[in-house]
Amino acid sequence: MKTTVSIIKADIGSVGGHAVTHQALKDKCNENLSKAVEDGLLSDFYITNCGDDIDMIMTHTNGVDNTEVHELAFNTFMEGAEIAKGLKLYGAGQDLLSDTFSGNIKGMGPGSAEMEFEERGADPVFAYCCDKTEPGAFNLPIFKMFADPFNTAGLVIDPKLHGGFEFEVYDVIENKKVTLACPDEMYDLLALIGSTGRYVIKNVYRRSDGEIAATISTDRLNLMAGKYIGKDDPVALVRAQSGFPAGGETTEPFSFPHLVSGWMRGSHNGPLMPVAESDARPVRFDGPPRVLGLGFQVCNAKLVGPIDMFADPAFDEARKTATLAANYMRRHGPFEPHRLPSEEMEYTSLPGVMEKLEGRFEDM
Repeated sequence: MKTTVSIIKADIGSVGGHAVTHQALKDKCNENLSKAVEDGLLSDFYITNCGDDIDMIMTHTNGVDNTEVHELAFNTFMEGAEIAKGLKLYGAGQDLLSDTFSGNIKGMGPGSAEMEFEERGADPVFAYCCDKTEPGAFNLPIFKMFADPFNTAGLVIDPKLHGGFEFEVYDVIENKKVTLACPDEMYDLLALIGSTGRYVIKNVYRRSDGEIAATISTDRLNLMAGKYIGKDDPVALVRAQSGFPAGGETTEPFSFPHLVSGWMRGSHNGPLMPVAESDARPVRFDGPPRVLGLGFQVCNAKLVGPIDMFADPAFDEARKTATLAANYMRRHGPFEPHRLPSEEMEYTSLPGVMEKLEGRFEDM
């Protein structure tokens, strides 16, 4: 019997603008998921939030894209959105693009990352949850975990990793995908995933046996809705140890707070700051973008843990660097490179301003 680990997330309302989700919404999630455990649909769950996004981490034995699990998540978010509206929370139900479930949560607003696997003797799984950024924010960390020997020593010294990994990359603009193998096609991979707004790593597989190693949510809300309604705030699941990167090799990439797009109004570049759960409250200029990391052991489809990976003071220097980078970027104000380039701004609220000026442009 295989175990499935699913993260399904959505922003259904928050306090203080886009700051933090309300506890009442998490309580509703806890109520519904507890009943799903009693009914046998779920084996276990853990609810957290990164900023204004609720992240429901669930285990079950139903496989990925299971209709009942997705409907549970959708209905839970819908009920939570009604509570949010009653409390006049900001952005109540903003990630829900439909009020009718259609068999799968994909394309309906909430993001999802799921993987199914046969449990090993010991099976560490890490959940990484972001706020105020887009799916491409994971491109650099995931690449470093599974393809960079300067980050992951196991790629060099562990025979189980030495064969490398395959990366399934989505073109989220053209709705196409390609799979590239590393280290053989590393340069080809980098040529794509450096364009984080278009090419996004979706899945990573071990080349020796095709075993799933990591999966990332790739939903682009603006492309689905046809207008800017909020950044996508991606989540990722990463397996570790015994043929995969060590736990510390999956956290190490986040010690560099690289620049990602998102931040205020989804329109700015800023550093991705690794934080403990208690600090996943992006309030400075609605940011800077945050990522939290939770480490679990999976045992008989149950979650053991979590450990709060970025609560470690060893990440204090990364947070200091992120603050310095945020200060530097903020001083640019409305100018690039703080503000996103024009092609990315097409997917924000800027087109509304351009419509106002359209009739005033003249030929030179």
